Amino acid sequence: MASETTQAEPKPVETITVKVDGVSVEVPKTMPDWQGNPVPTTILQACKQVHKEIPHYCYHPKLPVAGNCRMCLVEVGMPAMGRDRQPVLNEDGSPVIQKGVLPYDPSLPRGAIACATPVAPNMEIYTDSDNTKMMREAVLESLLINHPLDCPICDQAGECKLQEYSIEHGQAKSQFVETKVSKPKQVDLGPRIMLDDERCILCTRCIRFSRDVAGDDALGIVNRGSYNTIAAYPGERFDNNYTLNTVDLCPVGALTSKDFRFQMRVWFMKETKSICTSCATGCNITVGSRENKVYRYEPRDNDAVNASWMCDHGRLNYKWVHREDRLTQCLIRDEKGSQAATWPTMLRALSERLQGAQKGSVAILASARATNEELYLIGCLARHFDAITDCAPREGEADALLVQADKNPNGNGARALGLCFSELGIQISKIEEGIASGHIKHLICFGEDATKVGLDASLLKQLETLIASDILANPTTELAHYVLAGASHLEKRGSFVNGKGRVQKFMQAIEAPGDARADWEWLREWVVTLTGQAIPDTLPGIFNALSQQTEAFGGVTWKDIGDQGADIKI
Repeated sequence: MASETTQAEPKPVETITVKVDGVSVEVPKTMPDWQGNPVPTTILQACKQVHKEIPHYCYHPKLPVAGNCRMCLVEVGMPAMGRDRQPVLNEDGSPVIQKGVLPYDPSLPRGAIACATPVAPNMEIYTDSDNTKMMREAVLESLLINHPLDCPICDQAGECKLQEYSIEHGQAKSQFVETKVSKPKQVDLGPRIMLDDERCILCTRCIRFSRDVAGDDALGIVNRGSYNTIAAYPGERFDNNYTLNTVDLCPVGALTSKDFRFQMRVWFMKETKSICTSCATGCNITVGSRENKVYRYEPRDNDAVNASWMCDHGRLNYKWVHREDRLTQCLIRDEKGSQAATWPTMLRALSERLQGAQKGSVAILASARATNEELYLIGCLARHFDAITDCAPREGEADALLVQADKNPNGNGARALGLCFSELGIQISKIEEGIASGHIKHLICFGEDATKVGLDASLLKQLETLIASDILANPTTELAHYVLAGASHLEKRGSFVNGKGRVQKFMQAIEAPGDARADWEWLREWVVTLTGQAIPDTLPGIFNALSQQTEAFGGVTWKDIGDQGADIKI
């Protein structure tokens, strides 16, 4: 009889005991670096483990360590060594600690750079000692010597680490009385970036991101001493699809986005957790809005999806939400012309029009930009009418970092919910043939312009009923008998499944204009009216229902998704 195989137990995490402000703690001996490789745990990481703040500028967990700003200097102590190279002990047997001594050079007392100094056994770290405070004050004074006093007009105000640290860790008075060094104030660094050299503290985050993450070694430091400045390579512009990440990384107001520059004070904006819909990556973002207007996207940390980054195209792909050709009311068209309709009138008219539709006479062109909840309800309609369904494919260029060739944010959701086959668009030819032969008499389009996928205007005019739910006016909405005003993802809640099979949810940031309404809201009413099916009346309830009924989702609940998402079986 074959012996039973047992799963090997994971190796215990090797730890080091250190003291942080007098409290003994055990920290991992190694931790992942910016590339995920195990390296010795640093003082900064150890302090973060026990929720002790170490101020820093140049350090970033997703970038190589530079150790050049010195803001993270802390006082440390190590066991004193006797002439016999053995630790000197106190009367109680504990080691004598010699402050200000680094483990690799016991002859040179000085502060330790927390971001680059590994912890060592029995090391003592003093994050709040007088010497640590003195070092921070000195570093801040050095950084502020030539820094301009233009906080009232700086875009970084409210998010500036120099402002915050100068209040929390700086001195009230400066000893510097000489004239500040003048540097260029408006440097057109690239098509999306403006540089203010006077504000730059030379943390080099932007240089390291461009070189080591984006793969574009475009930035560097020129000149010497107090006249150092960040610059692009001579004759070149800072122009790749990830340049705006340097604005997020900049701890001061040196690098600013031309799109957001002087648009809105950050403390006035509401921040909403959402998802970028520009491709199947599904980058986690924070939407900044005020008074129903979107002002910016920023990446939201999620190591399973986009780390701390997003592409420039996705970041700037929000202005269409405020276009003037938004559909803001429902329309019913007949031989007499078109007239506006309320939602109750529209839903009643749709039910009456399709109540007696023969099985197989209806086709549905869904969208892989619709949410899982909307696709689930569309699937309920499809089963009721025995309809042919499909979603329009969107393909484009990809890169090696974040951008995927699939430009639909929810293609995997559409596949999992049965609205299309493994390859999007392969059923569209059957829809076209069905309309041409007269077998398909009714077509419902959700967020797609049918004329862009091969169903031209002459073909659509043969239909008895053309229903279009969309956000922007297009040739299909101009021909439709029933036009329903839809809401963008910024104007509703919902969930997508990204290209790697991770279900993620997003929250509503702004209100839809006019009578525009999220598809899931009116679809639920229509499905219940047509089919008599019991469907939850809340969005989380609809998601939980579809998850229970769809094998790929495996019973994941709305609550399980959280802010970071959850993997499903795709």
